[in-house]
Amino acid sequence: MKNLKITKLLALFVLLVIASCSIDDGEVIFNGGSQTLVQASFTYTISDTNPNLILLNNTTQGQGAFTSEWDFGNGEAYVMDEPGLEEVSFSQQGQYEIRLIVTNSAGFTVASEIIRVDENGVCPNSICGSVDPSSLKGSAVGFSIGTAVRDSRLSGQYNEVLQRDFNNLTSEFQMKMDVMYPAQDNYNFGPADAIVNYGVNNGIDIHGHALIWHNSTPNWVENFSGTDAEFEAMIEDYITTVLERYKGKVRSWDVVNEAIEDGSNELRNSVFRQRMGDDYIQKCYQFARNADPDVLLFYNDYNMASDSGKRAAMFDIVDTLNALDLIDGIGAQLHISYNGPSRSDIQAVVNGTVSRNLLMHFAELDIRTNPEGDNNVTALSSERAIAQSDKYKELAEIYNAIPLANKFALTVWGLKDNESWLLDFWGVPDFPLLYDANFDTKPAYQGFLEGLQ
Repeated sequence: MKNLKITKLLALFVLLVIASCSIDDGEVIFNGGSQTLVQASFTYTISDTNPNLILLNNTTQGQGAFTSEWDFGNGEAYVMDEPGLEEVSFSQQGQYEIRLIVTNSAGFTVASEIIRVDENGVCPNSICGSVDPSSLKGSAVGFSIGTAVRDSRLSGQYNEVLQRDFNNLTSEFQMKMDVMYPAQDNYNFGPADAIVNYGVNNGIDIHGHALIWHNSTPNWVENFSGTDAEFEAMIEDYITTVLERYKGKVRSWDVVNEAIEDGSNELRNSVFRQRMGDDYIQKCYQFARNADPDVLLFYNDYNMASDSGKRAAMFDIVDTLNALDLIDGIGAQLHISYNGPSRSDIQAVVNGTVSRNLLMHFAELDIRTNPEGDNNVTALSSERAIAQSDKYKELAEIYNAIPLANKFALTVWGLKDNESWLLDFWGVPDFPLLYDANFDTKPAYQGFLEGLQ
């Protein structure tokens, strides 16, 4: 997705520039002309026999004459593209930006990819980490394993578990508008900063959640006294302020969360829709894209697997954003139960996402063991523990089968059973997570681990 963003921006700039086109010591200079720009594109795979070797495939297509050059990100001179695959070896650990520059008489376009190399070689999807089949993150190849956190749950045993099993963190609620922007012109970034800094300091990615959500709207926003135009300008300033603050530190954002009304599957009549119009979602994503062109942008919602009508409505929203290059992935909240939804229904979400060439995030994952709401349940029975373990394994297996290019993360919504949001939400006992109240792993953990492997 990043390739396309860079290409479009450069293409737009080229059309506004008239100069001469040449290559001089690796620098590409613009040229005017009647020929249409050729959009650069490439793919790469990691060698099956050498983990430090990548195979680059120039997939650029276009009419007329054009030339292609590679910058392998190693500080050396540009290399002209030759027929067939380009083989590049990276022996030193670190981060490299590979660039393909395609030039014709109209100018040039650029496609780029960041690759990372660790002690095991080139990291699939740039997700690095020692392969460790005894840990969750070590068993996941090419995607992240995440969990939800609070700033007060980053030390002690929490820290030990986070360091061992997770390489992606989502703020449970402290990166939402009502916490970060509680009063007009008064931001509170303390809790969010603590979470982001913890991730940066420990080499753990951060997924921002969520910029716009009807249930985390401050009262002053709900009752905003200015004009609609002033309201929209305020929202743009808020999104811009947040994304610029965490630029380079937050890997991805849920821009709009849960915009679809249950039952009708229409847009919720939130204050954002009332004040900004039916296209408020598109506007918010454009604000985010403008503020940080490199961050990954997601739409996030629930009941995507269990409700085909809501799933269709979600894809309608996503299709509009995707056509404008304003979205990179879909977050499917998986607050599910040991007995449903079915594997085929979950797969339907995956299929729709992959067919749109977007990233798939299994977000907010927890699996209820007491969906019947029995208040007399006092402990997790062995039967339900096994059923829950099987469901966690099933989800991991489904995710593992997703094409590498569409993988992003599996995020479990919390660490310990006794701290799950579901206890207050449903008001009945439940045991939905991977760890018990004592930080001990459950059968669900083992099932999840087996599915990842």
